[in-house]
Amino acid sequence: MGAVFRQRVLPEWIDYNGHLSEAYYVLVFGFATDALMERVGLGADYREATGNSLYTVEAHVRYLREVPPGAELEVSTTVVEAGAKKVRLCHEMHLDGVVRATEEIMALHVDQEQGRSTPFPAEVAERFAELTGPAPDYAGRAIG
Repeated sequence: MGAVFRQRVLPEWIDYNGHLSEAYYVLVFGFATDALMERVGLGADYREATGNSLYTVEAHVRYLREVPPGAELEVSTTVVEAGAKKVRLCHEMHLDGVVRATEEIMALHVDQEQGRSTPFPAEVAERFAELTGPAPDYAGRAIG
């Protein structure tokens, strides 16, 4: 179940408060999505060969704890739900065993030439199914 991505915080990602800047949490989560895409067969070779890719259409980020300069982050990713053309993921950013942030995303498999969603290839759907796990308790919550 799940996938893990690791990333060191770069100096230019630190804000005026001395912590990871808001936008770079999302950047690291984006890198984790890219790593998952590679793992399931939706990487650069696939995009080039088919003209299809995964597009994030909705995201919800929770900033829970500060991230200091130079931190070695670990992002665990759980596939919460995968349909014929869409996938819902939950990323959790960890540092020293503590969850620092979470991101829940909904993404569509898009035919870039036609500009609309298209079904995943069977082997990609199978890989998503293998990585599907239970939804974390925060999944599906609205801002309140």
